[in-house]
Amino acid sequence: MDIIFNNYLKLGATNFKGEIAALSAACLWAGASVIYRRLGERIPPLQLNLIKGMVAIAFLLLTIFIKGEFFPNISPLPLCLLLLSGVVGIGLGDTAFLAALNFLGARRALLIGTLAPPMTAVLALIFLQEQLNANAWCGILLTILGVAWVVTERTPDTDTSNDTSRMQLWRGLGFGLITVTTNAIGTVLARAALVNTSISPLWAALLRLIAAVLILLILLPLGRQQGRFKLKTLHSPKVVLAAIFAAFCGTYLGIWLQQTAIKLTAAGIALTLLQTSPLFVIPISITIGEKVSLRAIAGVVIAIAGVGLLFYLR
Repeated sequence: MDIIFNNYLKLGATNFKGEIAALSAACLWAGASVIYRRLGERIPPLQLNLIKGMVAIAFLLLTIFIKGEFFPNISPLPLCLLLLSGVVGIGLGDTAFLAALNFLGARRALLIGTLAPPMTAVLALIFLQEQLNANAWCGILLTILGVAWVVTERTPDTDTSNDTSRMQLWRGLGFGLITVTTNAIGTVLARAALVNTSISPLWAALLRLIAAVLILLILLPLGRQQGRFKLKTLHSPKVVLAAIFAAFCGTYLGIWLQQTAIKLTAAGIALTLLQTSPLFVIPISITIGEKVSLRAIAGVVIAIAGVGLLFYLR
């Protein structure tokens, strides 16, 4: 993939390598999220996150072997930051995201993810003393309003007048906010590690995933009953193939492209384009028979516009 991009650049055809990587990752995440939503009906979030992480690690190791990339020369501090970002952003964050998918569906769960860039900006303000101007605060407000407008919309499958549906909505929102927070922290840590090192996106993705899988293996005994349910489910070849395909697209290719975008383009641009998954999931939702209102589409556009305003006019 990197070879194709590099040859394309040498021909002078484009200079948007990072932007293309970010949009490609967003598109792949949208498709994978729909599959994970279906798999979530049969496999608990913790186990599903572990499966997709192990599949992605296998693909990354194979790719690194084929490319002949040796272990990077990286100092201890960036390595620790990269591993910690994997634990927080992938291990904990993706597990919470898979749980949010079960309660909210792919469209709403991905939309809540657009709150991650504003959360990152606020964390940078608190811990790094990075100042935010009026345009940035307007962008944060726009994003929050767009998300709130869609999430509070009443639909036949999430009628908030029903106690069960209302409880599912609140649980989904809770897991969604955990996802946003952990992703913001993971992004800040990964960015801090990648800026001052020459590590390739492949190795960065692999190290983050290894750290995530290790923490999931530690947490796995906490859900032993769910683990037995998972083993029964995995007897189905269709489930196994679907999990492998989603992990290949959404985790292996998605994280590789994400690291490429973060490394090769400005952080604000990368984060904005990486959050366009809700736009890509709308046509997928329509294709599978889900009703998507104009209010939902408008809310997605408003939220992503807020993310763009946060960074482009900062």
